[in-house]
Amino acid sequence: MNFISISKWYMYQLNFDLYQWLRSIWYGFYCYTRDMYTAAQKKFKPKAFEVLEAEIAQTAERFDGISRFFLADGDAMTLSFRRLKEILLCLNRYFPELERATAYCLPRNLKNKTIEELRELQELGLKMVYVGCESGDDKVLECVKKGETFETSKEALLKLKAAGIKSSVMILNGLGGRKFSEQHALNSARLMNETQPEYVSTLVVSFPMGDARFRDGFAGQFEPLQQQELFQEIRTLIANLDLNDTVFRSDHASNYLVLKGVLGKDKAEILNKIDLALNKPGAIPLRQEWQRGL
Repeated sequence: MNFISISKWYMYQLNFDLYQWLRSIWYGFYCYTRDMYTAAQKKFKPKAFEVLEAEIAQTAERFDGISRFFLADGDAMTLSFRRLKEILLCLNRYFPELERATAYCLPRNLKNKTIEELRELQELGLKMVYVGCESGDDKVLECVKKGETFETSKEALLKLKAAGIKSSVMILNGLGGRKFSEQHALNSARLMNETQPEYVSTLVVSFPMGDARFRDGFAGQFEPLQQQELFQEIRTLIANLDLNDTVFRSDHASNYLVLKGVLGKDKAEILNKIDLALNKPGAIPLRQEWQRGL
């Protein structure tokens, strides 16, 4: 991951977005690990538009040629259509070369936005959102208190597709623990099959602050998957995916086994790599714990 810090402005490389500028529209924090962005000390509120516009203007004065923005530090789709439109118009005004803006998105935050409104945001530059579905299994989603179901996630992804906004879906490997591993994989695959997102990535669920609070949702019965079990779960997911043209990545720092390809044309190759990791330990390079950056 390329990461260059320039004062309070940041440029880095996401899984599918090369060299974008992050524009923080929140006071707060968002992270893939479930504990870190729900901690009590994390205050979460949108910036006043006047503050945000001043920061955008400052960036425009200092840097030329910025064409891609990431609306950072929180789920931008929590904001109303009116506020999102205001932000995108502002970006277009200061950066007429704007090609693409991207953002995080929880499925439920699209409920109050029509396809027509989303299409207008797309025309203003919102080309893709990173959707944290995490699982397609209702029981797992209930246990982790996600506030979503298979159907709410499906509805959101189909709404994005109808509006012409690409979706990059994140699934958490190991989220259901040992007890729900298979149904987590199968129903996550079913969700992807029924929505055909442009991008899918998997990350290994992690607990940098301990898993005590997480275990409560499983009535104390959560058993984390060991490395080989994580590989088996992701194999079940991949084997049951029926995707037409979806870029797949399992290359986040949390992943032991790096997987990349386009599904479905690279499905057999990806499965073969997983099988090597499962059946011939040592035959394929894996990330060591110290390399996972967690």
